[in-house]
Amino acid sequence: MHDYIGHPYIDIGLATIAAFSHKQHPSQISESDMSAIADYMTKEYVRQPLRSFLTVVFPNSGFTQPAFFKSPERQQDYANRVLRGYAKGIPTLDETCAFTGEPAIAIAFGDKEGMPVGRAFRQHVPLTLGEETINFYPYGDAGLPVSGEALLAIQAFPLGCAKCAGRLLAVHSDNNEILFHFANSFLIENRKAVQLAQAAGSKKMPGPHFAFRTLLIDTLLRADQMQQESVEFQEPFSLTIYHMSNSGQGPELDIYELPFEIAGFLRDMEQPRFRTEWQAIVRAAWEVPPESKQKKQKEQPFRPSRNMLYESLFELPENGNRFIRTYFLRIAIRRTRNENDPRVNYSTRREAQLVSWKITARFLWRVMHMDKERIEIIRRMGDCLADYINRQNDRYLYTNFRNQNYHQFRTALLRANLAEVKRGNPPIIEFDSYIEVFEFAENDAMPRWRLARDLVFIKMIERLYQSGWLDTNADAVADIIDEDEELTTKVEED
Repeated sequence: MHDYIGHPYIDIGLATIAAFSHKQHPSQISESDMSAIADYMTKEYVRQPLRSFLTVVFPNSGFTQPAFFKSPERQQDYANRVLRGYAKGIPTLDETCAFTGEPAIAIAFGDKEGMPVGRAFRQHVPLTLGEETINFYPYGDAGLPVSGEALLAIQAFPLGCAKCAGRLLAVHSDNNEILFHFANSFLIENRKAVQLAQAAGSKKMPGPHFAFRTLLIDTLLRADQMQQESVEFQEPFSLTIYHMSNSGQGPELDIYELPFEIAGFLRDMEQPRFRTEWQAIVRAAWEVPPESKQKKQKEQPFRPSRNMLYESLFELPENGNRFIRTYFLRIAIRRTRNENDPRVNYSTRREAQLVSWKITARFLWRVMHMDKERIEIIRRMGDCLADYINRQNDRYLYTNFRNQNYHQFRTALLRANLAEVKRGNPPIIEFDSYIEVFEFAENDAMPRWRLARDLVFIKMIERLYQSGWLDTNADAVADIIDEDEELTTKVEED
């Protein structure tokens, strides 16, 4: 019996073995399934393009060491040592596997003289230590004891990952279905890439077109679980992403988190009541060709590799305020080093149809943990202010609502409130609701009045667009300038 243990190497490897055998869970893996993927790795790991790619995972192994290339027998012997340890009759040690707790196998994972029995090193397990290094091991006994099943899973691990920027992209999740989905998706793409490279006679394995953050979100959204209709009572899950290289020229490891709040929000956006409006916002976030290259696009169509909204998800929830301003309120980023960034052309005036309170409210609840009662107060205030502007055609309040100065902003509201009272009508904003929205924020040491203002304005924009006021007053509606804008750094090459 096999099961996930919580370690990315083992879990992704087991999911890959299961996917290779068209099984849905490691518990369904049989010995013949392990033999089938071992046969595939024995054949493909010793030739291009996987042989070159594996240098970032298993450097100096029998698969990638040039000394083995002219000795097929040595490579076959090495493959048997690291891929066939699961077989019945393989002797075991009194030691237990460092990963699974099962008995370690009593074979040396190489034909080098003096290679210790049952011990795995850097060429077998990524980002561990070499054969001569005793640091960080109990009693100075170098290497990790491993079982045959664990070592097979680790060797299968790269097949369940994506190749991105010359490194391995591994996705682990506390949700077994999502974990399997990523391993299966990457395995399918990797096998296609191997076939294409071999058909073209190429030594290089092509990587995905998308940048890795965009690739992650795009792959996640294709998971069956993200498409299910009933989401209210589903268990939350998170993703941990490892962007790694075990290369001898410089091992690297970057770890990214996609918290359960973000995954839950994305799952909500795939539901029918959100999907159409959300997909319109997502479409507007794909890279665009720079003007200097638009003439060339007729000959070679531009293919975007990044969705800026997907990329920004990895900055949440810390940069939630900026996310709201940019994608929900459509405020342009004026300064950027990425010439393909579509956000420089965002416009509240031109893209009012993309402003959605329904999506914003869900984001506030899921990602920013705002109380539903406060969200409702903000909604009612936005509707009241929009109805007042529409009724009285108060352009002054609209144009001054996003004033950078809090006192001037408050003065604009007081002026409108007083004018409405003088007409014999109730005030459009009451004292308690104003304090609740602009002067108080739960769990905050300082009130975030700018965020509250933006949220009220989102509801105002939506209602004024629906009523037609924005169209009839287009001459009074100017694009909004983001007073909190910071220089957007150039996106790193993935």
